[in-house]
Amino acid sequence: MEALAPTAKQGKLYLIPCPLSENAPMEVLPITVKQAMEPIMHYVVENEKAARKFIKNIHPRKPQSELQLFPLNKFTDPVEIQNYLDPIAAGHNMGILSDAGCPGVADPGAAIVAMAHQKNIEVVPLVGPSSILLSLMASGMNGQSFAFNGYLPIENHARKRAIKKFEKRSADFDQTQLFIETPYRNNQLLKDFLQHLHPECQLSVACDLNHPNAFIRTLTVKQWKKVKVDLHKRPAVFSIHFSLAI
Repeated sequence: MEALAPTAKQGKLYLIPCPLSENAPMEVLPITVKQAMEPIMHYVVENEKAARKFIKNIHPRKPQSELQLFPLNKFTDPVEIQNYLDPIAAGHNMGILSDAGCPGVADPGAAIVAMAHQKNIEVVPLVGPSSILLSLMASGMNGQSFAFNGYLPIENHARKRAIKKFEKRSADFDQTQLFIETPYRNNQLLKDFLQHLHPECQLSVACDLNHPNAFIRTLTVKQWKKVKVDLHKRPAVFSIHFSLAI
C-alpha cells in the first residue's frame, strides 16, 4: 500500500523544546529552533504564561496579541483538543511547547502528536534538552537498555511493591530504570529508594539539569545513606540499576 503524503497546502506541526532551567533559551537550544519559530503564531502549550515568556525570549518583536495559544494540561477537556490542529488545515504551521524539555516526552503533547499522525500532518521534532536523556547520559548506567517509568505510586505499600518490581526488572534484563516525581516529593522518594532497594543497587540522582547548581551523583544505596542532600522543589530524575552478580 502506498504511504499517504501530507497535503501540500497544509502546515506542519513543530515539536519545540524548551530549557530545563532558567537559562537564556539560546544558551541550550540550536539556532534551528529560533528559525522554525519565527513564522509560527499558533501554539499548543502546557502553560500560557510560561509559553508567552519563552516565545518573547526567542522572538522579542513577535506581537503577543496576535499569538493564538491552545492550552493542553490536566484541566483540558479532551473534547476541546479535537479542533486544535485546524490552523494547520488552513495552511499555518503550529508548534507544541512543553513547560520544560521536549514535547511529547513525559508530557501531554503526545496526544496532539498522535492526532497529527491520524490527520496525516507532517510532524517535525526539533533538537533540544531532555532531562531523561541527560540524566541517563550522566548516570554511568546501561544506556543500551533502559526504561522510563514516570511516577511511582504514592501509597506506601504500592510504592514499595513497585520499587521492588523495577529493581528486579533491572536485574533480570540488565536495564536502567528511570523515574520522576513531583519536585516537592523528591526527598520522600529518595528516602523510599534507600529504604527498599538492595544496598548494592546503583542509584543515580540528577537534578536542576542545565543549571549552574546542577547536582548529579551515582552511588550504591549503601553509599547514599551516608550522603546528605536536599532535593526539595528541585526538578529531578532518579535512575536505578541492579546486578545480581554482586
